[in-house]
Amino acid sequence: MIKLTQARKEELEKELDQLITEGRKQIAEEIKTAREFGDLSENAEYDEAKNKQAIMEARITEIEDVLKEAEVVKVTDVKGNKVAIGTKVTVRDEEHKEEVTYTIVGATEANPFEGKISDESPVGKALIGAKKGDKRTVITPAGENTLEVLKIEK
Repeated sequence: MIKLTQARKEELEKELDQLITEGRKQIAEEIKTAREFGDLSENAEYDEAKNKQAIMEARITEIEDVLKEAEVVKVTDVKGNKVAIGTKVTVRDEEHKEEVTYTIVGATEANPFEGKISDESPVGKALIGAKKGDKRTVITPAGENTLEVLKIEK
């Protein structure tokens, strides 16, 4: 089972639709044009177009597999005021003496540069189920750290 927010599911569905409709058409045109250059055994344009086609088809398959296995986690399903997938949580990092805000997401949509962390990451695992005021110890490759939950938003 792959956990996704509704927004991520919609993003994947949109990407899949674009790849199937526009992407396949574009690659087919590139292959057709490349064939016109002659001998396929020494045709770099043809090889490149076929490689792009293979990469795109692999991405289509990957998205289809994710969507087949996906369970949409709705923030409205979150009971009480606990950290769960789909919630945004602000914590005080006691080691660095700073406040940090994370959105807890499923593994496939994690992007630490956007503040989206997986529920399977060390920080995500530590925070799942926490309430405002709770302190959680996190063990990461950088060492042990304590996070205090300051705010939880749906």
